[in-house]
Amino acid sequence: MMTLPLHDETGKGVTDLAGRRVHFVGIGGCGMSGLARLAQHVGAKCSGSDLNDSGVVRVLRDSGIGVELEQSAKSLPDDCDLVVISAAIKDDHPELTEAVRRGLKIKKYAELLGELMIGRTGVAIAGTHGKSTTTSMLSHILIQTGLDPSFIVGANCQQIGGGVRVGESDILVAEACEYDRSFHNFHPTHATILNVEADHLDMYKSLDEIVEAFKVFAERVPDKKSGGSLLINHEMPHRLAITAELNCIVETIGFAYQADWRIGLKGDQARLHHGDDDTGGVMDWTPPMPGEHMAYNAAVAAITAHRLGATWPDIAKAIESFEGLDRRMQLMGYRHADGSKADGSHPADVITVVDDYGHHPTEVDTTLRALRHHYQPKRLICVFQPHQHSRTRFFMDEFAASFSSADTVIVPHIYFVRDSEKERHAVTASDLVDRLRGKDVQAMHLYPFAAIVEQLKAITRPGDLVVTMGAGNVWEVARDFLGEDPHQEPRTS
Repeated sequence: MMTLPLHDETGKGVTDLAGRRVHFVGIGGCGMSGLARLAQHVGAKCSGSDLNDSGVVRVLRDSGIGVELEQSAKSLPDDCDLVVISAAIKDDHPELTEAVRRGLKIKKYAELLGELMIGRTGVAIAGTHGKSTTTSMLSHILIQTGLDPSFIVGANCQQIGGGVRVGESDILVAEACEYDRSFHNFHPTHATILNVEADHLDMYKSLDEIVEAFKVFAERVPDKKSGGSLLINHEMPHRLAITAELNCIVETIGFAYQADWRIGLKGDQARLHHGDDDTGGVMDWTPPMPGEHMAYNAAVAAITAHRLGATWPDIAKAIESFEGLDRRMQLMGYRHADGSKADGSHPADVITVVDDYGHHPTEVDTTLRALRHHYQPKRLICVFQPHQHSRTRFFMDEFAASFSSADTVIVPHIYFVRDSEKERHAVTASDLVDRLRGKDVQAMHLYPFAAIVEQLKAITRPGDLVVTMGAGNVWEVARDFLGEDPHQEPRTS
């Protein structure tokens, strides 16, 4: 069994997870469960707690990690050496309070994950949008090309075994999230910044603060002599502010001719060029998922995989075989107008149902445009569940402008998470509906989900595309509309 030393910034305080009891508070999340399995692989004796039973919890138990389905002081093991918490755990959480009382060492999820990159070839995928898709694509490429990576993805991709994998190579791939400045804990050899936009304005005061946070993240990459590299979006306006003082290898990627790596699209084909080459390029592929943004994500994954040792022909073949991940333009199924299931062989004669995780105005706009172009529906009906009251309030005007590709928008209650009660009462779903109507978008507020399903049954016709969208539990609407159990949890590995 591999043992991996953990260091702080100075190299002092070296510890070893081998034989240590590590307890994960909130272990049922995608990231935390994956981190627990990585810790177990390097020799830790792991346990955890969560409030809900789930497929993830059952997998953890099957792998020998004990999980308590309550979160109280007594959930903390007597022989605990380290307590790991997610960014969502509050200061007054009973397990955290008990850990403090007992003087135990406490780390956030991102701190331990960052330490696991030390001594490995760490790859960090950052950006406001596209992290999960790009990380999954890269992981798939590395598996298919025999590079045997470890990875943690904040989403479920059945094709690569879920959201976590423990490989035998020294490659560790992970999403690098800007929320809570978590990515400042990472130690990547290679990093990517897909894009930078305003988000998480409940934590950041301005876009300038967000840009500064990405700058600090980029500075975590080692210099050229150490092989450190950063791949960054060429077209975004904040690129130079982030890269101006870096000592690592910096290359840009985009659709502009001036980018170091340039993506070209023609019909259903994509081509990646390097430098001034405007002829054959370095790689051609058929994008497996619709939209320019998906071609962009695939190109970023391809370049990163090539840096890690994969060949261009093998990379192209792997990309074309990628099947996508849950809740990213995921085709859920088809139904006839009478409610019976359909196979989709004649799209104009059935209703197509897609589910997507998009919860930022840019994601909404980009995804709906891609889906309309790909499916060519007679009508596009979007059920959009806003995620967080603060995000809805901060981006009200942007959200109102992001549904231009939809014919009808149905808005349930805003998904309440992390916000204060004051924020909860500052904005409602009806406010968003009013703004949409002001943009001449047909919109309505309906709740509960059962009422939305009944409305969909009443208004949908053959040739329609129904899209459920949001970071909450709006996927339940898609399942119910297709005649499936709406409470069946999303698939897990």
